[in-house]
Amino acid sequence: MRGRRRFLRAVAGGATAGALAPLGAAAGAASEANAKAAATPRRTDTVPVPAAAETTNPPVEPVLSQGRPNADFMVDVIKALDIKYLPANCASSYRGIHESLINYGGNKMPEFLTCTHEESAVGMAHGYFKIAGKPLMTLCHGTVGLQHATMGIYNAWCDRVPVIVVGGNDLDAARRAPGVPTYHSGQDINAMVRDITKWDDNPVSLQHFAQSFVRAYKMSMTPPYEPVMIALDGGLQEEPMNEHSGNLYIPKYIKSAPPHADTAALRDAAKLLVNAENPVIVVDRMARSQNGVNLLVQLAELVQVPVVDQSNRMNFPNTHHLNQSEQAQALIRNADLIVGLEVSDFWNTVNLFIDNGLDNGFGARQSRVKPGTKLVTISSAELNQKSNYQDFQRFQSVDISMVGDAEASLPYFIDAVKSAISGDRKAAYEKRGEAMKKAWTQSHERSRQTAAVGWNAAPISVPRLTAEVWAQIKDMDYSLVSSRGGIGAWPNRLFKMERHHHWLGGSGGGGVGYGLPASVGAAHANNKLGRFSVSFQGDGDMMFAPGAMWTAARHKIPYLSVLHNNKGYHQEVMHVQRMSNRRNRVANLGTVIKDMGPVGTRIENPDVNYAKLAESMGWWATPPISDPAELGPALKRAVEVVKSGQPALVDVVSQPR
Repeated sequence: MRGRRRFLRAVAGGATAGALAPLGAAAGAASEANAKAAATPRRTDTVPVPAAAETTNPPVEPVLSQGRPNADFMVDVIKALDIKYLPANCASSYRGIHESLINYGGNKMPEFLTCTHEESAVGMAHGYFKIAGKPLMTLCHGTVGLQHATMGIYNAWCDRVPVIVVGGNDLDAARRAPGVPTYHSGQDINAMVRDITKWDDNPVSLQHFAQSFVRAYKMSMTPPYEPVMIALDGGLQEEPMNEHSGNLYIPKYIKSAPPHADTAALRDAAKLLVNAENPVIVVDRMARSQNGVNLLVQLAELVQVPVVDQSNRMNFPNTHHLNQSEQAQALIRNADLIVGLEVSDFWNTVNLFIDNGLDNGFGARQSRVKPGTKLVTISSAELNQKSNYQDFQRFQSVDISMVGDAEASLPYFIDAVKSAISGDRKAAYEKRGEAMKKAWTQSHERSRQTAAVGWNAAPISVPRLTAEVWAQIKDMDYSLVSSRGGIGAWPNRLFKMERHHHWLGGSGGGGVGYGLPASVGAAHANNKLGRFSVSFQGDGDMMFAPGAMWTAARHKIPYLSVLHNNKGYHQEVMHVQRMSNRRNRVANLGTVIKDMGPVGTRIENPDVNYAKLAESMGWWATPPISDPAELGPALKRAVEVVKSGQPALVDVVSQPR
């Protein structure tokens, strides 16, 4: 170990003339000219030592026989928690545990998934959890790797998804190598993500690591689910286990029972629900599993209450007559009771924000609800809030506020509703249910008619794009692993979504660059379950970290990525246009006449050849498709490719939205 550190210090200090100077007679035979050249100060970027260190074999080090390395025990701890995969970008600050994971651990439980960017690694873990229901671990490199990962961690934080983040760090300033290893170290690397993780620690011993890692896993898997962070010192990883190692133990992991809402408050809410004339249930990130979906269906059917699914998960079947998501505004406007289940933004549910509503350019508020409407919420978010990042949204006063996990609370809520129902109300529930069936049929037909508008347009309309994909996958056990990016709610309107895995929701934090890696992670979990994975992939989102495509090909993760290629960041097109309108100016389109939006918003001229990009990373891909008649056959071929075990990209030149 000391020899290795001495070698690293020598390499890092390469500006010193003799750092790697030859020894013995060869050194004494140097010419006078060479000696003068050696004495002349050189620019640091031309010093040959670092280049030699990169291009030649390192000195042969003696085999260290001081016993089992600490990192082997760390691997035992990780294996005890049944973590199946480890998406990560390799790095020197965690080389000790890296070597132990692949050699001592056999690269099994967890298996490395080689990633080309830390944000993509976290995104893969994010998507994987939403299918498998089990968190993955990722490794980050000190200060720089963790900064790359931060956007992915923030998405997971906002989306209530657990990820076990472990960051390598060389904490001991007296022992670490100068130069880059010190640039990449910090006193407290966890500080970078402390506001967007549920818990963090910096273990200083092996037993400390064992306790911290199990605690981190336990806390991340207790609602509200969130990422956790552990800083892992390089010295602790690499040093041999000492004489006290025989006393080490791995704490047993026992999953915590999820917290549920207060039963007295649930009884009060149940009385309001059974007696309301126009109740509405609004649901956001409620269902963690198919059981959550089934429980919500049971609750809604008891009193035939309409459900508005805000679609950050698949909470309620869109084929059920009580799914009235398309009628959300009218239902909320006429409601006398609104029950929110894990709603991320309840303020925006019951209020309307008008961006350009005032002369001074600031937003105006209008209430969406009528006076006297009762508001009830069940949410676990209040159990773990921090003040810096504003993912908790604007504050909304409610009549009954229950802190607890909504899915875990539903059985108690259902029992309370059953007890509160009186016989004279059943006829009213049946009448309401018949009205909901009629409204659902009308809404479904309106969606079909709206989708037909511009059916033969080129570029291809978003509704046709959605419908053509559905035609190819409708008979399969499919999973829509990512969407949005300009597609909007069209899959939720045209696909048949009845199972929890049919739709995984969005990124949480709205961070561009989520769709591709999250799709890879979710598709990996689906592949083990025999499901067909499909994603609507934004072109701008893909360009943030396209290397995730290589990870999918490298690890044989098949899925269909349908590229919504609108050649720009269209939301920003609309924002710049809105500002131009407000200021009575014409949006500047620049000097390229073919650009279809304001300066700084387009991805064209030159156009990106996404097919060649995908093919270079081992994917099957189509050239850009702008003729709607060609879309169906191309998708059919792509589906067969995915079934054969290869990821496939269909590049669709489409309308902006």
